Amino acid sequence: MLPDTPPDSRQRQVWLPAEFTSLAGLPVGLRYAHWDGRSPFPSDPADVEFYVPPLVQDIGIISRPLGRMTRLRAVQALSSGTDGLGARLRRLPGRVTLCNARGVHARSTAELALTLVLASLRRIPEFTRAPGLGAWQPEVFPSLYGRSVLIVGYGAVGSALDDLLTPFDCAVARVARTDRDSPRGPVHRAALLPRLITSADIIVLTTALTPATHHLIDTHLLARARDGALLVNVARGAVVDTAALLARVRAGKLRAALDVTDPEPLPAGHPLRETPGVLITPHVGAFTSAMWPRLEALVRRQLNRFAADEELDGIVAY
Repeated sequence: MLPDTPPDSRQRQVWLPAEFTSLAGLPVGLRYAHWDGRSPFPSDPADVEFYVPPLVQDIGIISRPLGRMTRLRAVQALSSGTDGLGARLRRLPGRVTLCNARGVHARSTAELALTLVLASLRRIPEFTRAPGLGAWQPEVFPSLYGRSVLIVGYGAVGSALDDLLTPFDCAVARVARTDRDSPRGPVHRAALLPRLITSADIIVLTTALTPATHHLIDTHLLARARDGALLVNVARGAVVDTAALLARVRAGKLRAALDVTDPEPLPAGHPLRETPGVLITPHVGAFTSAMWPRLEALVRRQLNRFAADEELDGIVAY
């Protein structure tokens, strides 16, 4: 086990999540401390130069020490999305390098996206919630085989999902910011989304949340979706206009499977929880047994770069 390194004014201070106490292969010459986001600070935040925040969804916990980190040079997020963290870093007087965990969670998130698709098509939530579970009433449900799938946001997660869809012989359309080619076919620019959504049986959102994608899926776009389509969101909740989605689902025009919501966490009694045709998971796309080994490898690589004064990977513009 790697103990918290004793103070040494010649060493640069690094804060790591509490789960990383056994992380091996870290560079010498750095001073390490571990914080779980709940306990008192493990050292003076003013000495910290490299901060790996706890893997929590509460941006308040992540940002609590930031105002006191006057020597901070780099923040390595353990998530792919850094929209909330970037906003907090903009408030600091100095320039801090922000890095994300792009690609680390791609396969796990794509796996959940596929799970949500299959569970929704086969009406698994209705079976588990049905009052008459003792009744044996087989029905015929939609299959994923041969369906048209629109992936909105063709980055690491979208590409991983595309791979998982291969055995199902789906007709996949791909959307990103600009036109480009991919190993599995063309990727279309976002401007074509209103046209492409009209022919999609399943719409999967894997895009980052930016000013351009905030409420990207709004009333007008949802109105163009074909009746009975399934919307799956494993991106960020605010990519979708929640009120518009609710209206469409309540009208029986759409089904939804959401790992992320707006607001998040979703309050008890929120209409999304009570609406038939909506499947919700609590933002767990990344959380699998494969997560920690991948995160450890990322942090080890970044710290070695930091110790050698090399450029870090995954730098995010904010």
